[in-house]
Amino acid sequence: MHVAVPGPTFYSTLAVAVLLLHAMFILWVVFGVLLTRSRPISRWLHIGSLVWGILTELLPWPCPLTMLENWLEAKAGVEPYQGGFLFHYLDSLVYPDMSATVLTVAGVIVCALNLAFYGRQLCRARLR
Repeated sequence: MHVAVPGPTFYSTLAVAVLLLHAMFILWVVFGVLLTRSRPISRWLHIGSLVWGILTELLPWPCPLTMLENWLEAKAGVEPYQGGFLFHYLDSLVYPDMSATVLTVAGVIVCALNLAFYGRQLCRARLR
């Protein structure tokens, strides 16, 4: 019996899919507050995503999506990148002369502003 072994193209395709999933997750973290207005379940999922985003930026926790993408790239024969997703992909495109520290602080601020918005909504709801 012959067992088919996935080739580099298979792993490369999966790595791109994880890359897209990762980008969508980041867009969800940044802009999810705009989509959760009257959806309590989505709101709580977004708050959890915000907390996760802050923790992975501030603590030395590896992001599971970055780890999976790097593993798939290695299986595809591509040199995996070092560091985080945001710094690797956005640094050269959006923030060409920005340090990783500034990028991390900016990410935490965006998440904190989202959480502050939810806190404001909660305070308003309690005052009614």
